[in-house]
Amino acid sequence: MANELSRAEIWAMTHAERAALAEDLAELDETQWASPSLCGEWTVEEVLAHLTAAASVGRIRWVLSALRARFDFALHNDRQLAEHHGATPAETLDRFRAVRTSTTATFGDTAAWLGEVVVHAQDIRRPLGLPREPAVAAATAVARFYASRDFTVSGHSAIAGLRVTATDGPFEIGTGPEVRGTTTALVMAMAGRIAYCDDLTGPGLPTLRSRL
Repeated sequence: MANELSRAEIWAMTHAERAALAEDLAELDETQWASPSLCGEWTVEEVLAHLTAAASVGRIRWVLSALRARFDFALHNDRQLAEHHGATPAETLDRFRAVRTSTTATFGDTAAWLGEVVVHAQDIRRPLGLPREPAVAAATAVARFYASRDFTVSGHSAIAGLRVTATDGPFEIGTGPEVRGTTTALVMAMAGRIAYCDDLTGPGLPTLRSRL
């Protein structure tokens, strides 16, 4: 389970997922960098800048930024993104590479910051048709964290009253109508990415889909 992993182990997974994403993005062209992601209105490049911000801003800077934005978190996120967005996609990627081994974070369980990378990497990869998925062990740690509480996403609420079972790993939780799929697809659904419901099956799927 996620809480059986040490902080060092979870950070090592986070660093590995950042490195894998940077590798996937190394050969993108201008059109791909400007493509819409699965994350709201952000482009691929903007999601990457957001990931750089998340790995660069500690608690004090985060609180100060939130105060300046009067706790308008959309504004807060946009300002942080703009700060870490390069003048070119290549510069944005270089800035992300520079924080690959960062352990800077704000609040919450370390698994939340692994989840930040796992989810946003797929927000980028899926629209671009990039085939890589997170390591099953990393996705499992995030799935267990998301299922346990509503923190950065409403994962616990999304699967309440359902039996959720991974087809490629050890993650399974809950009772009720079943939803089955890969660990990554379950993570992305718990993170509110309705597109990933197309990768899931089971009698509980209509309930899950209606909650996203």
